[in-house]
Amino acid sequence: MIFDSLDFINGIDVDKLPKHFGTKCKAPSKQIFKRSNMMLNPLNLKHLNRIDEMDADMITLNLEDAIAPSRKKEALYNIGLFLSHLEDSRSFIIVRTNPLDEGGEEEIAFLNDFGFDAVRVAKIKDQTQIAQALTLLSEDKELHISLETKEAFRALSTLRIDTRLTTANLGILDLLTSLGLPQSLVNFGNPTIDYILSRFLVDAQTAGIHPISFMFQEYNDTDTFRQWCEHEKRMGFASKACMGPKQVEIANEVFGIDHKAIERAKHIKTVFEANASEGINGFMDEKYGFIDEPIYRDSLLILKNI
Repeated sequence: MIFDSLDFINGIDVDKLPKHFGTKCKAPSKQIFKRSNMMLNPLNLKHLNRIDEMDADMITLNLEDAIAPSRKKEALYNIGLFLSHLEDSRSFIIVRTNPLDEGGEEEIAFLNDFGFDAVRVAKIKDQTQIAQALTLLSEDKELHISLETKEAFRALSTLRIDTRLTTANLGILDLLTSLGLPQSLVNFGNPTIDYILSRFLVDAQTAGIHPISFMFQEYNDTDTFRQWCEHEKRMGFASKACMGPKQVEIANEVFGIDHKAIERAKHIKTVFEANASEGINGFMDEKYGFIDEPIYRDSLLILKNI
């Protein structure tokens, strides 16, 4: 926990923000896994107080649609307060701001000096807004985006105008609304949803952006959440948005290290390099059948990703 007790927070005047901030600044995250991205409401102080010990690979502190306009300033203050007393966290810490023209600019300016890892901007549409966000953002932080508009969906493969834009999060419910489609489409086997997932994945990978699949809202339906994770893993995803610890546990398991795949990749790398040294780039292997250079490159990719 960051604070032993939260009693001191009661009665704080949010109009006098700087007086209450600490001086600590978390070092940049060294987290290499991106299996789970847990959304956290910064009005929930008990949850906010535990961001230094949670199992989620990524934690997103949400200032956008879950926060009523009258409480956004309070939520922003809470984030600053807890981050300024945070020494370390195993999780990669992200702050999700409002759209740039709806308070996002001011939120980024306020947050820049605190210790966290990335800003995630809502409702991005085009390269101009990407450039604007990058101009506002401190250079030591990554830029993530919420892909929630039809404009961004169409342009995703062209949006990475700077290497600091690293990640896109699929907001499928807002995207469906932007497309004029009902949210009731979000079901297994729906071809429109599978098309959206496939295109999002391929366009993001084409641009060099890490794709994170959508949040499943039925928190207690862990069986269906697991089905979505397994389905998306088969599609090629490696990350899932999560609502809480139960979903984080499942996402971490499903998107975790596949030890059989690693064993296979190591074997292929060894035998291919031994054969290649003798000028043989295609051969039959007793354990895994025919191996050639494309299969070798896939094994290198698997080993690189771990």
